[in-house]
Amino acid sequence: MKQRIASWLTPVLVIALALPSLVAEKVKEEAADFDMHAAHVRYHFQDNDMDFTFGSVVLGSATNGGVEIGEAFATAAKIKDGDAASWQAEWLNMAKMAEARGEKSLAGGHKVSARQQLMRASNYYRIGLLAMLPDDPRLPEAGKKSRELMRKAGTLMNPPLEYFEVPFEGTVLPGYFRAAKSDGKPCKTLLMLGGGETFAEDLIFYIMPQATERGYNFITVDLPGQGLMPLQGKFFRADMWKAVMAVVDQNINRPQIDKTRLAVYGISGGGGFAPQTAQHDNRLKAVVVNSCVVDAHPLFASMTPVTTATAATVATWNSFHANTVKGVAWRWNVPMNNIPGLVEANKGFSFSPEKINVPLLSIVGYGEYHGGAEVRRQQKVCLDGVANVNKKLIVTPRGEGAANHCIMENRSLMAQEVFDWLDVALK
Repeated sequence: MKQRIASWLTPVLVIALALPSLVAEKVKEEAADFDMHAAHVRYHFQDNDMDFTFGSVVLGSATNGGVEIGEAFATAAKIKDGDAASWQAEWLNMAKMAEARGEKSLAGGHKVSARQQLMRASNYYRIGLLAMLPDDPRLPEAGKKSRELMRKAGTLMNPPLEYFEVPFEGTVLPGYFRAAKSDGKPCKTLLMLGGGETFAEDLIFYIMPQATERGYNFITVDLPGQGLMPLQGKFFRADMWKAVMAVVDQNINRPQIDKTRLAVYGISGGGGFAPQTAQHDNRLKAVVVNSCVVDAHPLFASMTPVTTATAATVATWNSFHANTVKGVAWRWNVPMNNIPGLVEANKGFSFSPEKINVPLLSIVGYGEYHGGAEVRRQQKVCLDGVANVNKKLIVTPRGEGAANHCIMENRSLMAQEVFDWLDVALK
């Protein structure tokens, strides 16, 4: 039985670890075998897991300069379906080629060419990390290389993309800030939070250009559990809001930030982290979630494929799927041979909707929303409970290629809905 799983795993995403895939271009209402990572078209690979990742994570980033279509398909053509080692080798090879081109342009003073190549190289190193186990020495090396190249590319932007570090419990949370304008005047600001396997660089390609071109400053960061933070002993935890508040503390006094118009947007697991922080921090003036995770624990506990993921079952998975799931367990500080332990590890990953007193938007792709009753239930609990009257649910259409988890395959449509709503909410 083929498996499907996204690379940006979250408490919401993991519910489909071992479920049968949905038929392409078809959503099964109330299906017991709901797969949140269903891609509603076939992109390239026969393996469902790898194909979703290629279509949503890889190709989806093209909108924001994360990938060149020709390079993506040239790389994909060399990859063995479902094989983690093949995926990693080919993407890391493409990363080196893009890096070499970028460095050549930079040495020649061709800043635009250098910036574009170095940004793609950063993303290709990041993509090469997918389905890579934590004991692989390439993990920290490629992760650091991705960050190094993004920082270098950031200096070639106008305004520049600034790298920062937030002191937090004996280590630092790495992040990025980019002002919307060069004049230093206060502007609206978007704080972007990712989910269960997100790197901060992912979120630059997810939405940063759409934010800055609309006049929003952009902030993103690696929280505990994300990026390379688990290598420093920082795993996902129920009180994620403490780390997010530390990020706000460090950035709120920037002269470019209008303190009355600071919004937070959380995708995947961030759909819980963002409103959880708003519950504790009144400096956040609007919340967007994609989608809302009121309580991660029942999403795990209700899924028998998670609770029954025995060693024998895991042994039947291909390496791309198995490595990805084991990596998720690692990020929650759960032994990689104990996938069912993710259920208990997610106790407390929740927030109280009635304590959210600011405008809230929940946006969710058609396939994710209509494919699972628990997803719909949590959106209803969230929207029914939020105290502020300015609250809205948007389900993006399958017919416009906006059905997948986090709407990663249509970031322009996603951003249109998010920022058109935020523009009004932050007036």
